[in-house]
Amino acid sequence: MLTQLFSNKISLRYKSLFWVAMLFLLANTLVRLGLLIFDADWANAVPWKLLPILSIGLIYDFAALTYVLVPFALIALLWPNSPSGRRGHGIFSSVALIAGLVGMLFVALSEGVFWNEFSSRFNFIAVDYLIYTREVLGNIQQSYPVGWMLAAIGLLALGLFFFLRRPYWHAATADARNFSHRLKLTGAVLLMPVMSFFAIGDAPRELFSVPSARELAGNGYYEFMRAYRNNDLDFGAFYKVLPTRQAENIVRADLDQSAGKTNQFIKSTNPIERQITAAGVIKPMNVVLVSIESLGADFVESYGGRKGLTPNLDRFAREGIMFSQTYATGLRTVRGLEALTLSIPPTPGHAVPMRKNNKGFQTLGGVLKQNGYEPLYIYGGYSYFDNMGDFFGGNGYTVIDRSAVAAENISHETIWGVADEDMFRHTIKEMDARTAAGKKVFAHIMTTSNHRPFTYPANRIDIPSGSGREGAVKYTDWAIGQFIQEASTKAWFKNTLFVLIADHTSNGRGRTDLPPENYHIPFVIYAPGMVMPSKIDTVASQIDLAPTVLAMLNVSYASQFFGQDILTDGKQLQRAYMSNYLTVGYMQDGWIAELSPKRRSRVLESASGKIISAEDPRAINIMDQAVAHFQLAADVLRRKELPPQVVAR
Repeated sequence: MLTQLFSNKISLRYKSLFWVAMLFLLANTLVRLGLLIFDADWANAVPWKLLPILSIGLIYDFAALTYVLVPFALIALLWPNSPSGRRGHGIFSSVALIAGLVGMLFVALSEGVFWNEFSSRFNFIAVDYLIYTREVLGNIQQSYPVGWMLAAIGLLALGLFFFLRRPYWHAATADARNFSHRLKLTGAVLLMPVMSFFAIGDAPRELFSVPSARELAGNGYYEFMRAYRNNDLDFGAFYKVLPTRQAENIVRADLDQSAGKTNQFIKSTNPIERQITAAGVIKPMNVVLVSIESLGADFVESYGGRKGLTPNLDRFAREGIMFSQTYATGLRTVRGLEALTLSIPPTPGHAVPMRKNNKGFQTLGGVLKQNGYEPLYIYGGYSYFDNMGDFFGGNGYTVIDRSAVAAENISHETIWGVADEDMFRHTIKEMDARTAAGKKVFAHIMTTSNHRPFTYPANRIDIPSGSGREGAVKYTDWAIGQFIQEASTKAWFKNTLFVLIADHTSNGRGRTDLPPENYHIPFVIYAPGMVMPSKIDTVASQIDLAPTVLAMLNVSYASQFFGQDILTDGKQLQRAYMSNYLTVGYMQDGWIAELSPKRRSRVLESASGKIISAEDPRAINIMDQAVAHFQLAADVLRRKELPPQVVAR
């Protein structure tokens, strides 16, 4: 169709679309090569790997191009074939081409920025970020020389147009023939996006087994629209499933593997609801949960990471309970908040806080509230971001965010929020006021400083503000140390459990879709005089935090949590859950089962990424475990969206 469009047998005006197509295809090919060079992953640069990447990439570039050509075809249709009409088309389409060049260059630059942050083409994160333009645009403005970058884009676009002005003007002002002929050609162009929508899917890029090659072969425009359509997926329709009763039995059997006792399952619409009976009387301790922004184990010395960045966290790990093999469920804050609060495995698409039906769930704060606690969610930014305020407020928490901190109490702030030390100082005030009134408090604090642009107050640490992530990590660690030091002077300190855990890591690049090292996070429980120092090497997940904390407090409750007490039950079944955009994984005994759309599944060695035969009995077993857990989690969430009478049937 494109060949016919640009042949000599048709209106010469439509040859102007040829220049648009060539520029678009060239720009996307250069972006692909630029991302390859930026990653310095030279394994993909060898000819027998690079050529397939470029070839498959061209398929997706053509798919995106069919949409880009539409406005130019409409312009060619509407301007008449008179001498003035030809000149008018030449001027109007030239302006459109300059605007198009600016757009192409802007998207190319945006892809580079996004790739630097997330190691992928545009995905549902990019779609979500269109909602939170204040934070996203503010972060870009604070992190990059935006003015110079936009000026460079404008100048480069004008330079490219100047270079192409003569051949483009010649085509744009050429014979356009009659309206009927132009209508047929424009109709053909309008048909191409429809054809590409149905003809091009995930199959070409899925030919690559290496994630980096798969991402390079993608196209940012195409991936953005794909993400827009697939933010939430029906697990049963797109993923491998088991018979419902079999899935329920597998998960219930796993949850029943507690040490020396049997859980009492309750007749309920929730198939995993069970009564957890504590061994002793409840311990009325305050709980302060600090979820730390983007802190992977690779930055924490006590976890084998970089030296000298986290002296406070390392000390708390030595003096408290250090969980050495804990894994995040995802690569975003909202996914970490979901796991820590709801104790549920990650499901494809949006995390629960971002969904419309995000209220009425059993939460860690909710269980503690039933036992006399006041649950607080404290965030240094504005809580509308990632729907935090709606989610936590709608599930029984008192939400305290950036707006509660007076201007005179702010030492530093970025677009993401006030400095961690400012929010910790405010937390001290909130704890003081509530404990003085005789309340038990559960405070969940979300830090913000370990985030681009990595700036913080001066003279706090020995790394200059704004110099990179290492400085932000060390500053956050310093702020946590100061927070606990100040808390130790308060009467409520001796009766408080401090829980320190990361929301996710800062590294998205990996050798497989779900490399475990990219999900390994620190998790420490600190309460001097009440918690004996110990190191727990049990493989565990973020979703296990809530049951573990409740067990330490001797809380009895009817549990709908998928997590388990790491200190007892977790020893019997050591597993972790992970996810990226559309792939979810279940790791157990050194293997990881991955589930992807179109019912694709595979089992790999966690350490090497080697694919295990699907016929291996052990692989079959771990795959059934994975399917059962994710399927049941998705089903529990789906039931929340159905009317009560439908769920009851």
